[in-house]
Amino acid sequence: MKTLSLPFYAKLALSLLAIALSVLFLIMGKTLFIPLVFAFIFAVLLLPLSNKLEGRLRMPRSLSSFLAVLFLIICIVGFVYFLVSQIVNFSEDLPELKIRMARLFADLQHWISKEFHVTGRQQEEYLNTSLSSIVGATANSISEIFISSASFLIWIVFVFFYTFFILYYRKLLLQFVLALFDPQHSKNVLEVVKETRLMVYNYISGLLLEMLIVSVVSCTAFSIMGIKYAILLGVIAAVLNIIPYLGIYSATGLIMLVSFANSSAQQALWVGMTLMIIHFLDANILMPRIVGSRVKMNALITIIAVIAGNYIWGVSGMFLFIPLTGILKIISERVEGMKPWAILIGSGEKAEK
Repeated sequence: MKTLSLPFYAKLALSLLAIALSVLFLIMGKTLFIPLVFAFIFAVLLLPLSNKLEGRLRMPRSLSSFLAVLFLIICIVGFVYFLVSQIVNFSEDLPELKIRMARLFADLQHWISKEFHVTGRQQEEYLNTSLSSIVGATANSISEIFISSASFLIWIVFVFFYTFFILYYRKLLLQFVLALFDPQHSKNVLEVVKETRLMVYNYISGLLLEMLIVSVVSCTAFSIMGIKYAILLGVIAAVLNIIPYLGIYSATGLIMLVSFANSSAQQALWVGMTLMIIHFLDANILMPRIVGSRVKMNALITIIAVIAGNYIWGVSGMFLFIPLTGILKIISERVEGMKPWAILIGSGEKAEK
């Protein structure tokens, strides 16, 4: 059978068309795809536990899958309970924080009046106008907030159901993937499946371990510095840090603002410097060693993946598009016509054999 050879401009046009259609497909189907991808990631993480329950304890697959998902639910509920308890402690000091913010606002108002010759009355009128529009928009969106909260709870339930069924029907899904290709390609398909599973497992488990270490180091550093809400701020820094390149700067700005409102500009500056040092050690020591060598992507593609994920799937996409891009790299390395994409996504280092 002869292969059709197309000129470069035709290949480029078809590639751009395929990318555009894929993006449109992902945007239109995000309600289905986002929980499915999360469920796939959770299933990969829980697969070793499910295999051990089936092998050592001789449990049926339905029971092992159910217990694995139950373990996941307990871990998530425990983490949420911990965060809520810290937020409750934070809310108890809100009146004091409000007074502190009022003083800071008064100082800022005086500085603006002195430097830009804008009277306090003019500033208050502008703020009142802005606040009125914000309050009106907030009032109009209250119903949307309740609808979004209900949708999120339903979404979580579906993620758990999808995770269970992916674990339960994993052999059936593997047979389906193998049946999509000619039998002569079965070996390569199995290798891609195995490498994808290892990459996702190493990446996600590595991120969780990295988040734990960054959380402990941040909480310890903040406690030594005498920062209020040290545990809550340290956990927030660790959670946002898992968003590559962008998350740590958002966390630094937020935590510096809270520290400035509770103490002084000098302490807020020290907090920012501490977070930058932690991020430097994390990016150059923890990340390369803990996450492992399964995901090797250059910084440019990583940033593009995060931004594209945010555009296509929102906040969830900022997290999910990193492993999805890693999976695309693995597939591109195995398909002859897609090897240029593997080169573009890769870190430029030769793969270890």
